[in-house]
Amino acid sequence: MTNHGLFIGLITVDLIYLAASAPQNNQKLVASDYTVAAGGPATNAAVTFSYLGNHATLLGVLGSHPMTQLIRGDLTQYHVDIVDLDSSVNTPPPVSSIIVTQSTGERAVISINAVKTPASVAAIPPNILHNIDVVLIDGHQMPVGYAIAQMAKAHHIPIIIDGGSWKPGFQEVLPLVDYAICSANFRPPDCNSETEVIDYLRGLGIPHIAITHGEQPITYCSHGKIGAIAVPGIQPVDTLGAGDIFHGAFCHYILQASFTDALDQAAKIAAKACQYFGTRRWMDERSE
Repeated sequence: MTNHGLFIGLITVDLIYLAASAPQNNQKLVASDYTVAAGGPATNAAVTFSYLGNHATLLGVLGSHPMTQLIRGDLTQYHVDIVDLDSSVNTPPPVSSIIVTQSTGERAVISINAVKTPASVAAIPPNILHNIDVVLIDGHQMPVGYAIAQMAKAHHIPIIIDGGSWKPGFQEVLPLVDYAICSANFRPPDCNSETEVIDYLRGLGIPHIAITHGEQPITYCSHGKIGAIAVPGIQPVDTLGAGDIFHGAFCHYILQASFTDALDQAAKIAAKACQYFGTRRWMDERSE
């Protein structure tokens, strides 16, 4: 049986360069490799979820600018359906320019997020949750995410948040969430340590919490039980999108495994992705 996931949030064009380093002021660099892909946390998660054998629907603002054909083409290739919350937008989609350092896999990013393209709750299709088994919210379309979280909660559909960083409005969404999967950069107001973050999220009634730390073990709290999960040791080529890919894989595995097993399997997928340049090439190595 194919599972169906709904991914709500940011849709960008990612221009990704592989170089010896990020440029300094007034410096010109020649990249050794280059790729273009659709990007954004929810977008990369949707692509991963689809790649793992599921049906993914991406809900965000795309619009009608000619550059959106790059996004449509990429997502069609990876079998992700797009529900455009505002097809009348004719300005360019958000573009992220990313430089990946060849020796370390670390990335430098400059981008515009979805603040310039907020969507109306009225644009949500009435049947958006039909056949949906899991919902992921990345926080870039917060009013829409909140409205759908309320609907999903009423239908007992599991809700996952991608807590890459704190965004205004999360305080309304979080009490509805089943799985808070956050980065170490996720800091709610007045939280200055990881312990305080976990206590804050537990205080909102979230049963399952995880905080990722790159190559370091994942901290988790499940129904009050705290533990850690090791991540595979690798030599990274490119860490861009690793968190997004982790979230997409988690959405896949949580529908068939325990919380800790889903975290462990998602970490393996993200580690594999980090061994390839860009956010897509790991998926072309199907022989593995």
